[in-house]
Amino acid sequence: MDPTFWRERWRNQEIGFHQPDFHALLQEHWPRLALPQGSPVFVPLCGKSLDMVWLAQQGHRVIGAELSELAVDSFFSERGLAPAMRQAGGFTIKSAGPYELWCGDVFEMPREAAGDVAGVYDRAALIALPPPLQGRYATKLKEIVPAAAPILLVTLDYDQSQMSGPPFATPRRQVHDLFADDYACTELASRQVLEGHPHFKQRGLTALEECAFLLRRK
Repeated sequence: MDPTFWRERWRNQEIGFHQPDFHALLQEHWPRLALPQGSPVFVPLCGKSLDMVWLAQQGHRVIGAELSELAVDSFFSERGLAPAMRQAGGFTIKSAGPYELWCGDVFEMPREAAGDVAGVYDRAALIALPPPLQGRYATKLKEIVPAAAPILLVTLDYDQSQMSGPPFATPRRQVHDLFADDYACTELASRQVLEGHPHFKQRGLTALEECAFLLRRK
């Protein structure tokens, strides 16, 4: 998918994917990762997600990756934070408080960016990518995230004849195809969430399933 697409979405404030509160599945299932207090965590394609605030409230240092610098600037501005800025390769890295957000293409992130993270939270990264890029993304995660770091993955699934992505339908079999060679994939929860997303109803959906998975390296 052309990076310009997402930059334009942020520029035009077409950000229906941004959630106005902490995600319920994060709050319910993050403790299953059993991460050390104060450990760093990675949030790919983080946008300006409030989930990063919740993770910081749990004592974590949050490392995010986001294509849109506007989204990153909005996140810090809404927190009343003035981030320090540095450059690394093709990335602009903005840091303040417990947050370190890398502005650039997640596929180009160096290993050192996430080399010491203890866990990963993906609510909006995998499902933002079309299937041909999902495999590349899964490979990238395996490259840059330590083997000991578990992943809390949240996906959406729906009838693809009713709507095209993004967000892209990512059924259970796709999660297993992408990760099961290297990870034990445990489904933690599934729920119907269409009533909370009226804009998807307007696009023609009649059902929308949200699932949470815990991925641990074998």
